[in-house]
Amino acid sequence: MTPRRSQGAVQALASEEHDQGDPLMSRQQPEPRDVVAGLLGDDRLLNACADRDMGALFRLLNVRGVSTRRIAAAVDITQGGLYDYINGKSRVEKLTLFEQIADAFHIPGRLLGLARRSWEPPAVEPVQCEAELPPDGDDLAAMDAFRSADRQTGGGRLYGAVVRHLADQVAPRLVDTISSPQVFAAAAALTEMAGWMAHDSGQDHLAARHFARALPLARASGDLPLAAHVAASSSHLALQTGDTAGAYRWAQTGLDLAGQGSRIPALTARLHTMQARALAAGGQGSPAVRALDAARGSLDTSADLAHPWLSPFDTAALASESALTLRDLDQYDEALTQAEQAVTLREVGRTRSLALSRITLADIHVRRGDLDAAVTVGHELLTTSPTLGSIRVVHQLDDLRHLLEPHKGYRPVREYLVRFDDARRARMLLLADIITPRGGTSR
Repeated sequence: MTPRRSQGAVQALASEEHDQGDPLMSRQQPEPRDVVAGLLGDDRLLNACADRDMGALFRLLNVRGVSTRRIAAAVDITQGGLYDYINGKSRVEKLTLFEQIADAFHIPGRLLGLARRSWEPPAVEPVQCEAELPPDGDDLAAMDAFRSADRQTGGGRLYGAVVRHLADQVAPRLVDTISSPQVFAAAAALTEMAGWMAHDSGQDHLAARHFARALPLARASGDLPLAAHVAASSSHLALQTGDTAGAYRWAQTGLDLAGQGSRIPALTARLHTMQARALAAGGQGSPAVRALDAARGSLDTSADLAHPWLSPFDTAALASESALTLRDLDQYDEALTQAEQAVTLREVGRTRSLALSRITLADIHVRRGDLDAAVTVGHELLTTSPTLGSIRVVHQLDDLRHLLEPHKGYRPVREYLVRFDDARRARMLLLADIITPRGGTSR
């Protein structure tokens, strides 16, 4: 007589048999770490970790598409042992196995009562000093000038200028025996800006290095909001490079930092928004929507504190990020409303932001099946200055073209793609001095 299996075991076995029977499906399974990243705001995972019930965790991963074979291999246990955990016949008790599970799936150590894991963002301790002292006027003037130019022309041709300014004007003062916290804050803010310009230049490896350098500088300055701001930028970059787990962790790190410093609602809103983006990328609809609601609640707060080093995060930025979050959740009607608001709110002089918002709007129109509306927005995009030095915009335009390609049997789409390709060739000639292949570098 065949022994009766629990529902959890049957699901696990079915997943395993499917995995073994179709090697292609095995390769297409979701990465366990990405699944966990999407569940970090889910009560089921949080409760399983709080109870140290690894059987519940394994069941949750299996239901989310991770085969039992991959789970067992990731934490170096046998299939039989895994089924015992899933069915509640035994529990994980050994500290070393909890550590293996945390490291295999990138579960933050604190959720399992462990020490901070080596792959987690470094802990940031408050520095006892006078925070938010007035910045040096020359540093702030340079920051404002770079920021204004970047909004209009893109970071491609400004990156080198910012790096030189850091090397020539800021770095020498960091080794001065009487360096003040303001100097470290200026160095952190300008290094973070260099990271964004590297990202805008299509050089994400350089962007990651700049953000990694900016955080300890912000810590040294004692400016916790600035450190949280850098964490938000690291979250954005992680999301853009496909590291959803890292994106969520960095956003949480930023919220922890923001909670220790002066209350800046716009900063808190930005961090909640990055959490929402990471959760949406992981397919976690309800937690993502809750994070968006938290962002809106923070931004709606009337009392705000200006901060000289932080890039503004306003209603237009929130609408733009909300559109992307809702799009990733396949909530296209709501995403469309937010995307239209983002385009409407973009002010004159924000050429790159307007272009990115229009790309998102056209993207959502395509996904909704409204090709005429997508083509209309696409023609508006072709008016974007061809000298805009943003490789990020070029790449997103290429993604939009790829999205439209399957619809070229529709005449308006076909005619638009001809115009698009002509405009792209002209743009590439004008940007030849900074353009790089995706993943490459020109420097």
